[in-house]
Amino acid sequence: MEKIIDNFSFKGKFIEKSSYGNGHINDTFLVIFKEGSILKKYILQRINKTIFLDPEKLMENVSNVTSFLKSKIEKQGGDIHRETLNIIPSKDGKPYYIDDDGEYWRAFEFIEGATSFDKVESLEDFYESGIALGKFHDLLKDYPAHSLHEIIKDFHNTKIRFKNLQDAIKEDSHKRASSAKCEIDFAKKRESEACILLDMLENGELPLRVTHNDTKLNNVMIDDKTHKALCMIDLDTVMPGLLVYDFG
Repeated sequence: MEKIIDNFSFKGKFIEKSSYGNGHINDTFLVIFKEGSILKKYILQRINKTIFLDPEKLMENVSNVTSFLKSKIEKQGGDIHRETLNIIPSKDGKPYYIDDDGEYWRAFEFIEGATSFDKVESLEDFYESGIALGKFHDLLKDYPAHSLHEIIKDFHNTKIRFKNLQDAIKEDSHKRASSAKCEIDFAKKRESEACILLDMLENGELPLRVTHNDTKLNNVMIDDKTHKALCMIDLDTVMPGLLVYDFG
C-alpha cells in the first residue's frame, strides 16, 4: 500500500490510511496527508476488474466527463472542488496506477463537509438528490455522449434483457418456470413495451445523452451545513444512454 500511495501526486506528508465507506464493488480507503498545518484527505480505490473489464476506458470516461464538468462549473462561478469529483493523477500523469499485481488504482480529492446517505433521513435530502441529478444532466447536455465508452455492454438494453429472459424461460435450467408462470405471463404480455425507448432512440425521437446509470441515493453528496445538493459521485457507469434510465 505504501508503494501504491507513493505513486500518486498527493500533496504533503503521508499520515495514515484506513478503510472507508461500505461499497461492495471497489476497495475504498481514506488516506490523509499533512501539508504544513493542514490535513488533506483523499479517497484511494482499487478498481474491481471482475466487474469493470477495461479500467483504462472506464477512467478515460471519468477523466473526460469530470474535466468537462469542471469547465462548466467554473464558468458558472461554482466550486470545482466540491461540485464534481477531482482525480488525483499518478506520478506519470495517468488517471490511474497499475501495481505490481496488475491491479488498477485511482484517487480523488475528498469532498469535505458533505454526506452521502444510505437511507433517506428527510424529504429535503431526497428532494435535493433529484436536484443533483438534474444539475448533472444539465451540465452535460452538450457533451458528445457518443464519444464515451460503453463500460458494461448492454447495461440498459431492454431488448437484450427481454431476449435473455426468454432464453432463460426456454432453458428452465433450475425447473422453476412453472412456479413463476404468473410473473412470466405478466412479462410476456408487455414484450412490446420493453422496446419502446430503444425504438424511439433509433428513430431519432429521443436524444442520446450522458447518463450516470447508478443513481442510488448514496451516490449523491449533500452539503452538511446547507443541506443542498453538491454533486453526483461514483461515475464508473457513466455511459451513453437515455435520461429516463437515471430516473427509472
